[in-house]
Amino acid sequence: MSLLRLIFNIAWFLMGGFVMGLAWWFVGILCFISIIGIPFGRACFVIGELAFWPFGQETVNRKHISGQEDIGTGTLGLVGNVIWFLCFGIWLAIGHLVHALACFVTIIGIPFALQHLKLALLSLTPIGQTVIAKPIY
Repeated sequence: MSLLRLIFNIAWFLMGGFVMGLAWWFVGILCFISIIGIPFGRACFVIGELAFWPFGQETVNRKHISGQEDIGTGTLGLVGNVIWFLCFGIWLAIGHLVHALACFVTIIGIPFALQHLKLALLSLTPIGQTVIAKPIY
């Protein structure tokens, strides 16, 4: 199973994962330039790594893992997600949607397009999410 994930991740990297991972890291660097954007920048680097190698990983709300609200899953997280959406989220989502459409054109690209759609949804509201490894069955 892990060999299959590796093969999918390598193919993903070549079919848009590299470009979108760099886009996430570029936005992260822009966030680090302003002091108040550092938490957004850290999230960008984590999600950028997910954008490079998405197979075998998933995102979940931190509230579901810990069972408690924290600063990112509460009201401040909602405000952060609105600010994120207006500044960067919409542009990253458009990038993922363009790559998804390009992957949907071919039959073999459908799994990659679905990953791009998941990342497009994540790029709209990433605050309060965390990346975890999927268990191997």
